[in-house]
Amino acid sequence: MTGPLARFRSLPLRSRLALLTTVAVAVAVAAVSVACWLLTRAQLRDEMDSALENLSVPLGGQREAALNCRRTAQPAPADAGPSYVNWQLVVPDGGRCVGAGSAAVAVQRADVEVAQGGAASALHDGRTDSGQTVRIFTERDANTGYTVSMSRPLGEIDGALNRLALVLTALAGLGVLGAGAAGLWVARTGLKPVDRLTGAVEHVARTEDLTVRIPVEGEDEIARLSRSFNAMTTALASSRDRQSQLIADAGHELRTPLTSLRTNIELLARSEDTGRPLPPADRRDLLTSVTAQMTELASLIGDLQELSRPDAVGQGRLEVVPLHEILATALDRVRLRAGPDLTLTASDPEPWYVRAEPAALERALVNVLDNAVKFSPPHGTVEVALTRGELTVRDHGPGIPPEELPHVFERFWRSPSARSLPGSGLGLSIVARTVQRSGGTVELAPADGGGTRALIHLPGAPAPPPRHHPSR
Repeated sequence: MTGPLARFRSLPLRSRLALLTTVAVAVAVAAVSVACWLLTRAQLRDEMDSALENLSVPLGGQREAALNCRRTAQPAPADAGPSYVNWQLVVPDGGRCVGAGSAAVAVQRADVEVAQGGAASALHDGRTDSGQTVRIFTERDANTGYTVSMSRPLGEIDGALNRLALVLTALAGLGVLGAGAAGLWVARTGLKPVDRLTGAVEHVARTEDLTVRIPVEGEDEIARLSRSFNAMTTALASSRDRQSQLIADAGHELRTPLTSLRTNIELLARSEDTGRPLPPADRRDLLTSVTAQMTELASLIGDLQELSRPDAVGQGRLEVVPLHEILATALDRVRLRAGPDLTLTASDPEPWYVRAEPAALERALVNVLDNAVKFSPPHGTVEVALTRGELTVRDHGPGIPPEELPHVFERFWRSPSARSLPGSGLGLSIVARTVQRSGGTVELAPADGGGTRALIHLPGAPAPPPRHHPSR
């Protein structure tokens, strides 16, 4: 799109603001000036009309005075001062008799109508025989029967109006120039925060430095924009720090099983290369260790993949699922892992339906149960109960010290007493993330009599919502 509008949009923002301010002020000043001129003109003409209407009829009711007029204008005596009022008699046939010292004024239809008795008076503009514009007031004298037409030159007010127009034009020009300068100053001053914001954004784009902060002043829209930018850079910096920490922690956690796995494989390879096979018992233990390390590595990679998924994009769709059935499946899986030395007791769970991602919810429940199994003593018992959406998992292990409870849901955090046990420190983070996405809460607390109690609360209902079938 080309044209004035396109050229206007191509201007910098401060230039557009200054130009719009100047145009707005120019229009306002022009409107005020024209209104002032028109009001002054109307007032002056009203005053002239009132003056003409209030003048006394020069005949004064004396018939002899009519003999002092002529059909044509007469020059005024040499010693007479300037005359600002012209008068003449108007006869019904349209003729006129010009008063002494007065200029002859062209008789118009309105004047003849007054002379013929059709109207009491007439007020209008006219011209003298010499072309001068005058204001005319014509009135019929009821006593003498004469019709007198009196006039005054409009040049008396035209000069004042012309001078007023010049003054208003000069003031309007000065006002527009001042408005343009003020608009440019206001635009520059008002856009300084935007300039700072632009500079900060360009700096971040150029250097990727997310520590930049913009000073916030006031409570206006610019201040809100500055706060939003500061909040955005803070969130981005925090996200990048978490990403860096995740990569560092993942590298640290992956190093241990990989190192152990490489060592065991090197022992197996060395025994084959040297022709000295390992004793069967050692070889079996070594293979068992390799299998356990590969399982731990696979579990760690799966946990990392779960945590790398964004909160809103890439996750499965939430749907209504039976929590009691998913819990039963998770219990079956954990019982197979725990073996016969550990007992998982679960009271008959009450039906409860929640909105969640089925696979993620099952993984979270398995993580909670695995955590209880891992810290349970040999031949111990893990008690599980589900009542109205509140899942309780209690073990009889050593428990968690109070000072460590705030950290149990952090990524890669592991209690010093549990570092020798298998695990990556990601299981409870996945639990917290899944439960929170479903609108629930999870917490760990010391259990009465020792051990730890995990409490998960998920909002839902004891029955699934009715399905809505489309009408046929």
